[in-house]
Amino acid sequence: MTDALATATDASPPRIPPDESDAPSPDAVLVRRTMAEIAPVADRVTSYFYALLFTHQPDLRALFPAAMDTQRDRLLKALLTAAEHMDDVPVLTEYLRNLGRGHRKYGTQPAHYPAVGEALIGALTRYADVWDEETEAAWVRTYTTISQIMIDAAAEDEQHAPAWWQAEVVSHDLRTPDIAVLTLRPDQPYPFLAGQYTSLETPWWPRIWRHYSFASAPRPDGLLTLHVKAVPAGWVSNALVHRARPGDVLRLGPPAGSMTVDHSSDSGLLCLGGGTGIAPIKALVEDVAEHGDRRRVEVFYGARSGHDLYDIDTMLRLQKTFPWLAVRPVTEDQGRLPDAVRQYGPWAEYDAYLSGPLGMIRSGVDALRGVGIPTDRIRHDFLTELVPQG
Repeated sequence: MTDALATATDASPPRIPPDESDAPSPDAVLVRRTMAEIAPVADRVTSYFYALLFTHQPDLRALFPAAMDTQRDRLLKALLTAAEHMDDVPVLTEYLRNLGRGHRKYGTQPAHYPAVGEALIGALTRYADVWDEETEAAWVRTYTTISQIMIDAAAEDEQHAPAWWQAEVVSHDLRTPDIAVLTLRPDQPYPFLAGQYTSLETPWWPRIWRHYSFASAPRPDGLLTLHVKAVPAGWVSNALVHRARPGDVLRLGPPAGSMTVDHSSDSGLLCLGGGTGIAPIKALVEDVAEHGDRRRVEVFYGARSGHDLYDIDTMLRLQKTFPWLAVRPVTEDQGRLPDAVRQYGPWAEYDAYLSGPLGMIRSGVDALRGVGIPTDRIRHDFLTELVPQG
């Protein structure tokens, strides 16, 4: 989900309206119109944006990975995210604050934001069908607000947290030919909540960061556990699964993510974990146990085959330990994970948590809405990717 200033403009757009209403703010209307206009030529807009940025500020090129092809669509995705949520102040603000905190690890400075904004406006000016003074003013206000939220969040974070953590690999457990469980020892305390994720950089692919969820609640010994699946052409994931060994040192960005448990509630938890998406679900179960809750937790663990249920033994042990926990493995020959969820229930009084491949998240959200779970009680961390493309 992120790389250098790409995501800094990544989140380049919205203006926070003075009040919340059902009708979109005037700036939201103009910004969304521009986004719809540039959607068919997104690749050209993105290429032109980077050309302007690196031509006018060549020193910024060093903040990005050598191969730009790994992140070319991230600018547009973040713009779409911001445009989609311009009038949802809490969601947008938290999204931007996470981006601001996360950009510290790239070396992003407040002075970089104006250059990014100029490149953004330049690219939009060239490719938008309608670009007048009113539209430009809306985008300038939008970018100014967004960048200030990110800058403020980074400054606040700098008062109590490092820009990144060094983390030594202390164990590497190859569960299947393409899935590894890594245990890391950070060089200083790493504060996070069960259900959150980290960004990670390996020594083999500098400036390329990928996101991985923690597979346990915070531990007394301070160790961190990640589940990693090597994906085709995945530089970081393949390095972690097939190359990393105990003694290697990785870099971690700050924790992020809102898929956490509200311990002030007694609602049940309905958890859908697909593939290595079971990692944060396992962390949530541990979190509920550590808080002494007796609330129901229903886990649906999906995979292509029984062989791919690499952590099922752990989940079944947890089920034997905690009477309030139910674990249901679901493989493709049994049907789709969302379909399996529909067979049980009712779920209307549950808080839902989803983690796994993007396709599963999309279908899972639709299924959960269909069985009566309100949208504000469905939690996942795919905000950018779930925004409609155009």
